[in-house]
Amino acid sequence: MSEHLHEDDPVDAVALAWLRERPSTPVEGIGIVTRVWQCAKLLGEDRRRTLSEAGADPATLDLLSVLRRSGPPYRLTTRQLADRTLVSAGAISQRVARAERDGLVVRASPVPGSRAVAVTLTPAGHELVEGLVDRVLGREADLVSSLTPDQQSALTELLRLLLADLHTQVGTQPPSHVGSP
Repeated sequence: MSEHLHEDDPVDAVALAWLRERPSTPVEGIGIVTRVWQCAKLLGEDRRRTLSEAGADPATLDLLSVLRRSGPPYRLTTRQLADRTLVSAGAISQRVARAERDGLVVRASPVPGSRAVAVTLTPAGHELVEGLVDRVLGREADLVSSLTPDQQSALTELLRLLLADLHTQVGTQPPSHVGSP
């Protein structure tokens, strides 16, 4: 294991220090978990900056994107939104209220007398999400462009396998956003 570690790499240096101090300590995960965690934090912060520059935030992008990806008429119930965004009904309620106040969505009962609430993307919400998606996804494509297309595909597949196994080992509860309090 230690023959693949580099002392000048800060993550590897942590693993080497543990091996020096406690030779039987399992350090195989440090190089993966620490780097994935650092990547997630950097990517999360970059996304927040990109959205902030566009006058939006991750919660707004999440809500509007789910509605936009649902296809015409860009309408989902609050329950469907909660399921697809992996946040609580209370969080969806707050997001929808804020987006409605900003003119990005409208709420209505899909069936008279029903307690269900349908949320529909407005033209302003549609226009905003189109610009945000182009900006965010374009930025993220730029951020991974140092990898060749084959490397990107290989990394995508490895992360898919790791994530599926983590869901099996740790559970399927949706994670909080990296960097969230």
